[in-house]
Amino acid sequence: MLPSSFVALFNVPLLRRVAFHAKRISAQVDRHFFVSLLTAVLVFVAAATLLVSALESKLTLGGIGNTLHWAITTVIGSGDASYVTSPGGFIVGWLLAFFGVALVATMTGAVVGFVIDFLLKEGQGMGASGFRDHIVVCGWNSTARDLIEELSTDEYQTKVVLLHDSERNAAGDGVYFVRGDITNEADLRRAGIAEASSAIVFPSAPTNEADMRSILCVMAIESVAPDVRTVVEANNPAHVDHFRRAKADEVLVTSRLASRLLARSALYPGLSELVTDLVSGGEGSELYRIQIPEEMCGLTVDDFSARLRADHQATLLAVSRSGHVSTNPATNFKMQPGDDAVVVAESLGTLAPLRLQHE
Repeated sequence: MLPSSFVALFNVPLLRRVAFHAKRISAQVDRHFFVSLLTAVLVFVAAATLLVSALESKLTLGGIGNTLHWAITTVIGSGDASYVTSPGGFIVGWLLAFFGVALVATMTGAVVGFVIDFLLKEGQGMGASGFRDHIVVCGWNSTARDLIEELSTDEYQTKVVLLHDSERNAAGDGVYFVRGDITNEADLRRAGIAEASSAIVFPSAPTNEADMRSILCVMAIESVAPDVRTVVEANNPAHVDHFRRAKADEVLVTSRLASRLLARSALYPGLSELVTDLVSGGEGSELYRIQIPEEMCGLTVDDFSARLRADHQATLLAVSRSGHVSTNPATNFKMQPGDDAVVVAESLGTLAPLRLQHE
């Protein structure tokens, strides 16, 4: 088993991207050329070793070994020119040095070509993210732009990958860009969907056709990474059931949410500003969904709420148990292992954010 340090090294995103491009390029390289070149080098070095050993009267086992070392170092450009003294040895040394220049130039060209190809492909969004436990944003619209800004200010930082079919990175710096089709499995794999923590799907336009593409995207994600949580923005409320059948975990109809919030604000002035402040990042209190600390299991909801206020300066809003959310539990409601809670707090502090599995 490999040491944990090596495993961590192989999981570095940059190295994983390099490995992706190396695998892609290796499939396009003329392997016969490089095999022939390597074979020619080995044959030439072996012949030069025997010839120089004979010309320099070094046919002993130790002499042949020293000559082989001289021949190899000459090919790579660091040989000792004083090792040979005969005219024939000089000629062989010159040929080895000339052959070595051609070999080094070929290898250098291959490395430079790989680096240039790597930089070009990465800049064009043709690479692979290499991240783990990240968020994949599928599609782009104004809501996605606001989401990127929100995530950049959130206390719980995570890597974000944008999968979108465009010529440039619409999300800007700080977001890894993968150019591709959100319904294409290969492009989803380049975005690292199989190792992502969640995927957020946005419609590219406010149309029913955009919703249909989002449904296809959810189905593609389910086929590649069924354990990844999928959150979808829908245009048409009538399509929510279709998203559910496609196994989307959460579906948000932004128009419906906005209309209901506006209606409540008309009845209760200032409510929209309060809700906006709670769900937005930056300064002030925000919404968090947390795991119930083990030492608080068994407490009544009143005692649990009091402990949250005293220990974490957090206010309890709701408790979730087995998929059912209780926004105002009865006073005899007791916390159990596996419960989670929605709280309002200025920061997470020592509280652990909830990590939901795919449902």
